[in-house]
Amino acid sequence: MTGWTVLAVTLALATLAGVLVRRRDGVVRKARGGVERLTADDLQVELGERATLVQFSSAFCQPCRATRRILDEVARMVPGVAHVEVDAESRLDLVRSLNIMRTPTVLVLDASGRVVRRASGQPRKADVIGALGAAVGE
Repeated sequence: MTGWTVLAVTLALATLAGVLVRRRDGVVRKARGGVERLTADDLQVELGERATLVQFSSAFCQPCRATRRILDEVARMVPGVAHVEVDAESRLDLVRSLNIMRTPTVLVLDASGRVVRRASGQPRKADVIGALGAAVGE
């Protein structure tokens, strides 16, 4: 009987953990702590006039491709917004300083390069647009 109880508790905890991870996946949140501002030198490209969408990707990341399409589309919709994709494997220094734990991770920068929003996992287009509105409006 004890074995079945342990199995049931383990399955319940694993299911709960999975649900929590899925709920947080791709959710755009306010940025907190760590590096507060990125420059063109940090990213090795020019920032957008109004805002910049920074995507950290890796070569074999399937959600990174869909995220790239979403961010490209949003950047084309809003004048003065740039989309920058950073290869996480080749920029480990930046990944560590920004505490990037997985790909894709998206940072939304305002015109001065300040990180105002962040999402780990594939964000929804509407959430990116909302985060971009907050970055341009702040």
